[in-house]
Amino acid sequence: MNILLVGSGGREHALAWKIAASPLLGRLVIAPGNPGMAALGELRAIKATDVSALVALAKEIAADLVVIGPETAVEAGLADALAEAVIPCFGPTAFAGQLESSKAFTKAFCDRHDLPTSAYGVFDDAAAAKAALDRFKPPYVIKADGLAAGKGVVIAEDRATAEAAIDDVLGGRFGTAGARVVLEEFLVGEIGSLFALCDGKTAMVFGQAQDHKRAYDDEQGPNTGGMGTYSPAPVFTPDLIDETRERLAERAFDGIADEGAPYHGVLFVELMATADGPKLVEFNVRFGDPECQVLMLRLESDLVPYLLACATGTLDQMSTPVWREEAAICVVLAAEGYPDAPRTGAGITGAEQDFGEDVVVFHAGTSRGADGILRVSGGRVLNVCARGATLQDARDKAYAAVAKIDLPGGFHRRDIGWRVLGKPS
Repeated sequence: MNILLVGSGGREHALAWKIAASPLLGRLVIAPGNPGMAALGELRAIKATDVSALVALAKEIAADLVVIGPETAVEAGLADALAEAVIPCFGPTAFAGQLESSKAFTKAFCDRHDLPTSAYGVFDDAAAAKAALDRFKPPYVIKADGLAAGKGVVIAEDRATAEAAIDDVLGGRFGTAGARVVLEEFLVGEIGSLFALCDGKTAMVFGQAQDHKRAYDDEQGPNTGGMGTYSPAPVFTPDLIDETRERLAERAFDGIADEGAPYHGVLFVELMATADGPKLVEFNVRFGDPECQVLMLRLESDLVPYLLACATGTLDQMSTPVWREEAAICVVLAAEGYPDAPRTGAGITGAEQDFGEDVVVFHAGTSRGADGILRVSGGRVLNVCARGATLQDARDKAYAAVAKIDLPGGFHRRDIGWRVLGKPS
């Protein structure tokens, strides 16, 4: 098979790593890719949002399958354009993609299709939004409506901070993504990430993990796109998995199909396990980042048949995926200044050494210039991932590898997995 993988981050590096191991693969082309993916496939310098160029590339390589990595490509309508060209695509249409690209759309969708979620309000006027804070209790949840690379969420402990966050969103910080602000009830419970595949009619649970969103140890600092994750997560009891599948994933797939956009791809259900059962925090219309990294380390089955089945409507012919018994963990190494103003350009050493078969370093924000030096080019720079017989074993391996990498000015959390393993001493 010839496969085109779209994207350039750590999630796409993990997908490329797993796709490259498939005996079904003939040729892997990655657009635009990053230095870490160069050994896995052919890189083409085409942006994930350049829909016409990506469709042309898929035709050029006679792609049997296109795999969409980032949400930006979904929002740009890549799956729609590939459908017109009759090229199988793993990834939803732009309409279905509104489940991520618009939080206001998703909240109204939950109302229409009876998905459990938090109370909310949507506003395009700062004064009205601030007045509506009277309907909520602190901490206040303030979100930019559109795609903001995981940075458009503020958990405000007091009203003054909440009002400042409203001004920040509607004041243009996030561009068009901040045209509206969404206020939400703060949900109490334990957060988790469950993934489900769909081929337009058949659904299948496809792994779970637990993320760490705050920038610093002890859940301090601003929200980020994710500073680390691990799988499996004990919060996902069999009952919680079944409830989440039935009340959130399957209702979402049925609902979006009823609205004329059958879902082809993976749905990332970020949920809060509350005393009243799972409630939706938000949907993402792609694999999580960095959740995908630990899922790929634990997935024993060949990934490619599942991707193809979602694209071609044959998921009902697939057996339940096989997962390794081992735990996996991912530690994100971030650039100085992330998430607000990451500093780029610093040289990185030690990231490309052999850490052993249980440790993989996925590139997320790196570049390589004519001088051959690996450099920082984004906020989240490297994902240091490890497998182990236990989560403690995996964490020990991951942090041992982190200690061998020099990322000038960079930082990472030292407590990934604390809900299971406790805080580090």
